[in-house]
Amino acid sequence: MVMSVEADVLRVLADPLRARIVTLLAEEALCTCHLVEETGARQTNVSNHLRVLRHAGLVEAEPSGRFTYYRLRPDALDAVAVWLGDLAATARAVQGEGRRRPCT
Repeated sequence: MVMSVEADVLRVLADPLRARIVTLLAEEALCTCHLVEETGARQTNVSNHLRVLRHAGLVEAEPSGRFTYYRLRPDALDAVAVWLGDLAATARAVQGEGRRRPCT
């Protein structure tokens, strides 16, 4: 099976807390204390998830005094959306052809 960056991003987003953080960051830039308040998760847990999201290229950090604000990188989600759209288009084309591999 060929893995892509987009598939790795989907795996990162499969975690419910990370998905919630991404949803919150889609609406506004937030610091860790806001995310702790909104999610009810512990600060260390939120920080660990933010590290994973940053490493995956989904969020970026912006220092502001003694706080760090995080914002969503829409271009990373756009790449995943294009990849999923391409998969759907391929599946539609194959269904129309009735293509399938014979069993041996």
